[in-house]
Amino acid sequence: MSSIYQELKQECYEANMQLNALNLVIYTFGNVSAVDREKGVFAIKPSGVPYEDLKPEDIVILDFDNNVLEGEMRPSSDTKTHAFLYKNWKEIGGVAHTHATYSVAWAQAQRDVPIFGTTHADHLTTDIPCAPPMRDDLIEGNYEHNTGIQILDCFRDKNLSYEEVQMVLIGNHGPFTWGKNAAKAVYNSKVLEEVSKMAFLTLQINPDAPRLKDSLIKKHYERKHGKNAYYGQK
Repeated sequence: MSSIYQELKQECYEANMQLNALNLVIYTFGNVSAVDREKGVFAIKPSGVPYEDLKPEDIVILDFDNNVLEGEMRPSSDTKTHAFLYKNWKEIGGVAHTHATYSVAWAQAQRDVPIFGTTHADHLTTDIPCAPPMRDDLIEGNYEHNTGIQILDCFRDKNLSYEEVQMVLIGNHGPFTWGKNAAKAVYNSKVLEEVSKMAFLTLQINPDAPRLKDSLIKKHYERKHGKNAYYGQK
């Protein structure tokens, strides 16, 4: 008997496999989810399942209150973070979380990733934010739910838009990204990892490397995302 969530499960499965193919995950670490706003549900990878064993039918379906609607396996341990973001940010269609090396290194250093070059500026006009490490009382509480609060607090404190900045580092933890769908969330995870790597290498070559000047930030961002964007094909 086919599931009414079959397309959503397939989307989620393919995004998770792409996360693995792009070398953004170690063993079973990391996860991607995909949302169906009309049905008020999202799909996410089951916890601890090796990517080589994962099948579309293994994907778990939940509502935004973390109730499992379909699936025999336990969902990802990060599920409550995904649910919190979907519930609060109405325009996102996919969320990804990895333990990719350079992204995690910046998170462990508790530092924003500075905007040094045009690769970064092609995707956003600000430094990639790093949320402060979670407070002890939140760690002892509903940890994964509170990770979502941690992300929203970071964006509020830094006055950032989740629609413009589609990535964040969690201090001492790692990256979360999102986008219009699961594939875009994975794309943003790869961008975040590569930009983090480039920034790290930049500081090794020149610890005093200057931030990219505003005119270049504006030019590179707007040629891809501005009202008169001309990058790519129509």
